[in-house]
Amino acid sequence: MTTPRVLVMEKHGFERNILGRMLRQLGIHDVLQAEDAEQAMIAMQRSGGVDIVLCDLGGKGLDCLELLRYASPIGLVKAVALFSEHQPELRRAVGQMASLSGLQLLGVLDVPLQLGALSRLLKRYRCPPPPLLQALAVTELPSEEEVRRGLAMGEFRGWFQPKRVMRDGRLAGAEALVRWEHPEKGLLLPKDFLAAVLAYDLIDEMFKQLFEQGLNILGILRRQGIALEMAFNLHASQLSSPSLIEHIQRTLQRHGICGSALMFELAENGLLDLHAQVQENLLHMRMLGCGLSIDDFGSGFSSLKLLCQLPFNQIKLDGQFVHNLSEPRNRAMVASTLALARSLDMTLVIEGVSSRQIRDALVAMGCQIGQGFYLARPMSGHDLLQWLHQAAFEAQSVPSD
Repeated sequence: MTTPRVLVMEKHGFERNILGRMLRQLGIHDVLQAEDAEQAMIAMQRSGGVDIVLCDLGGKGLDCLELLRYASPIGLVKAVALFSEHQPELRRAVGQMASLSGLQLLGVLDVPLQLGALSRLLKRYRCPPPPLLQALAVTELPSEEEVRRGLAMGEFRGWFQPKRVMRDGRLAGAEALVRWEHPEKGLLLPKDFLAAVLAYDLIDEMFKQLFEQGLNILGILRRQGIALEMAFNLHASQLSSPSLIEHIQRTLQRHGICGSALMFELAENGLLDLHAQVQENLLHMRMLGCGLSIDDFGSGFSSLKLLCQLPFNQIKLDGQFVHNLSEPRNRAMVASTLALARSLDMTLVIEGVSSRQIRDALVAMGCQIGQGFYLARPMSGHDLLQWLHQAAFEAQSVPSD
């Protein structure tokens, strides 16, 4: 039986070396090491991916959860094992999860790690069957020079996916999504480049370009008498200083657009350990009138206390929970999140609405707003304007076929 390839992500070199020696004692010799997510992503790209990522849940910066979010969709990793010094109740909660970022979750180990416990955890790994298609071949991480050139040439473009009221199809907003119109590789999705943009610290520059494009569209719609709430994605790390908030405020003033027309979505797994400056900037955004949404809810480890303390007014439930609503655990997650949103006076958006069956089941459960391919696919800015123009003059309804 082939032993798995393991990547160890740990910021301290001493602990990394100890983990490497422990793995070799267990007969696992194909071991990669990285001190942070940037190094881990590059190492996995160069090696063609790994079977298991072993990382510290309590790491700072672009942590394990953020790494998995980008590595999982492109097949760079198959399973994850965590170790953590967090409080016991959090370890128990995480340990009950079967998956994380769509990956097999082997479990959570106590620190300091014990050889026997590590051995038992690794034995849980089940090598998934090979994919039917190999189209998702691992590609190289774009170079910093390539990303900078793309930004300078305006190749990063906003695409927009509407959100709709599921019962009657009415428009409930739109989310700005970034695409790279690469001159040689064609249209690239975030999974192809976002890790590189983060690694090279160019995320603010990319956001500013996307934000400008989105506000231009809002300006056009305003002149046509069409009101639209537009959502933009942010990483919590972007809020560690007031500079980006100041840029948002200046740009809104220049375009003459109210903050109430905007929603900013932050991934749940980036909200685990917020500095005081980040919390202050979140409050500043709400004071500007902007909405704040917890994105990918259910894939991270937010607490009820955290939800009550932070000024969020929307929850976006991760689409993984609606793909199989016949599963009791998934239905419980949808129902409990809906109840939580109602109790906190927050709106709930359900992601991943990819079929009529899913839409109908969610409506029956009392969910209102959805987003997904069945309701509307992402589209270019030009196509969005045409889509909205048609929606303003025709009775809109969710497709029935």
